[in-house]
Amino acid sequence: MKPLFLRPSVVAVASALSFAAFAQTPLHHLDQVIVTPSRLPQLEQDVVGDFTVIDQAEISRAGQSSVAEILSRQPGLEFYSSGGPQTASGVSIRGAGFNHTLVLINGMRVNSSINGNANWNAINPTSIERIEIIRGAASSLYGSDAIGGVINIITKQGSANQHPEFYGSIGYGTYKTVKSDVGVQGSHKGLHYGFNASYARSKGFNSTTENHPFGSFHPDKDGYHDHSFSGSVAYDFHPNHSVGFSAFNSYNHGDFDNGLVDWEGNDASEAFTQTRQQSYTVYSRNRLSQNWHSTLEFGLSKETLATPAFDNEFKGLQRQYRWQNDLDLTQNQQLSLIVERLEERITHNANYEGNDRNTNSFAAIYRLQLGSHSLQASLRNDRLSEYGNRTTGALGYDYAINANWTAGAALNTGFKAPTFSQLYYPGFNNPNLKPEKSHNAEAFIGYADTHSELKLTLYQNKIRDLINSSPMTNYLPDNIDRATIRGMTMYGAHDIGALNLWASIDIANPKDDATGKQLIRRAKRQYKAGAQYDWNVFTVGAEFQYVGPRFNDAENSADTRLGGYSLTNLTSEYRLNKNLKAQVRWNNVFNRNYANNYGYSMPGSNVFVNLAWRL
Repeated sequence: MKPLFLRPSVVAVASALSFAAFAQTPLHHLDQVIVTPSRLPQLEQDVVGDFTVIDQAEISRAGQSSVAEILSRQPGLEFYSSGGPQTASGVSIRGAGFNHTLVLINGMRVNSSINGNANWNAINPTSIERIEIIRGAASSLYGSDAIGGVINIITKQGSANQHPEFYGSIGYGTYKTVKSDVGVQGSHKGLHYGFNASYARSKGFNSTTENHPFGSFHPDKDGYHDHSFSGSVAYDFHPNHSVGFSAFNSYNHGDFDNGLVDWEGNDASEAFTQTRQQSYTVYSRNRLSQNWHSTLEFGLSKETLATPAFDNEFKGLQRQYRWQNDLDLTQNQQLSLIVERLEERITHNANYEGNDRNTNSFAAIYRLQLGSHSLQASLRNDRLSEYGNRTTGALGYDYAINANWTAGAALNTGFKAPTFSQLYYPGFNNPNLKPEKSHNAEAFIGYADTHSELKLTLYQNKIRDLINSSPMTNYLPDNIDRATIRGMTMYGAHDIGALNLWASIDIANPKDDATGKQLIRRAKRQYKAGAQYDWNVFTVGAEFQYVGPRFNDAENSADTRLGGYSLTNLTSEYRLNKNLKAQVRWNNVFNRNYANNYGYSMPGSNVFVNLAWRL
């Protein structure tokens, strides 16, 4: 491994160390149960791998921020948008491609079969209970798309033995932004439930700049309105048996710039995109014996996107069937055997030649907890109707050196199947594309006690057969690229009484192997830090984020260079009584002018005031 990419500013590293903290979120609650890293409920302290949980408290403090923005405040993650939360966005994990992040809603995949990205603009944060993040290739757990990692969005749900509780919020902020939600959750005699509805609108800001590469600049404000509904119902009809259902349905009407006039010479100020994202799951969980737990699940996700200005409309449907059997081999060993089927169906007004794909999968996940040793191994085979078999695997091992220090390492592989647009879009397609594939290696050492947490992670991800279009291929997509991403993340947190401090340093070299150029829109340096102080009924916080220079094209042209930027955000919360609290969030306090997508605007200094209640 070349050492050059590990030459951060000595001052920056020393400052972070003296800050006694390296994480974007407060200390882990080791008794919290998470599911995504092993596809089985586990305590955080038992999880093998690099993960983060964004809890309800942090989401509640996010104010007017989009889900993509919330994620970008975590170590190793960055995002781009195309001029506001209502526009096309992407989230990258550890410098991997923005379409190399597998996104789930309640365990159901929602990446678009058409273009490979998630519809971030149609996911309202007020619907979310928590977000679980896996860093590193996870195809051996979840199949295609998980080259960089996995983001599992879990909507608000009721829990067993919970008294009925009503909640809601309403807020107002800069750009005439209004956000509101209302919900209820609780349980009664084995039945637990949760329902949430939200509405938001904003006049927005101008989404493009005058140097937009496609001449789409229009000096108007580009706003949005959206609404969403999520709900879940589960019934424990026996101590060992339960059935349940969850639903998510969200709609976004988002404006964008399309130049001063359209191709017919008409006023283009009314350009907009309508996006609907839906996800539904129904399941049955049964303990068939003392050592055998079985889950049967059917999931359905649907996306609909229409852009009248481009006469573009498409729909995507994914049906997922899963049978998972979790076996307790011994007190310290577990084995999960998973059989899955994914059916993808699309319709597009461009009349794609291909519109369906089926994937049959089998996976085995082995977990061992034995004294100081923790191990997880997984092996998966995906048989795609277009490509045949794709086999991926992973092996992770953690060793508890003593009560405070832990070290570990992991190897894993990943792949991503081409999208339907890459394969079949008329005039811009290549039906002979191969799946992209990756090999990821990482190692870490960490320290944790009741007040502090420190962790250093080194990683390398080699990606082959990357799909790109260039003059070499007459601008048709082809498997011509290779990339290597080497990096390190330092993070941690420290509590000093009522004061919590955290920070992270990400240093990476995301490069194209053929040219040595920096990968598109991915930074080599990111520094993030924050503090939060709780004083009786009052909480105040501050966040800092620095993102280094990036480029908007593969050639790293000076004309499309995206300069580094720093942002400072402030938060506060005042608990008026046990049922009511007021929250204020001030983003981009110093009104920095910055961009994370060339030719597109980002919000200036903006404030959001929210009133939340719970009964």
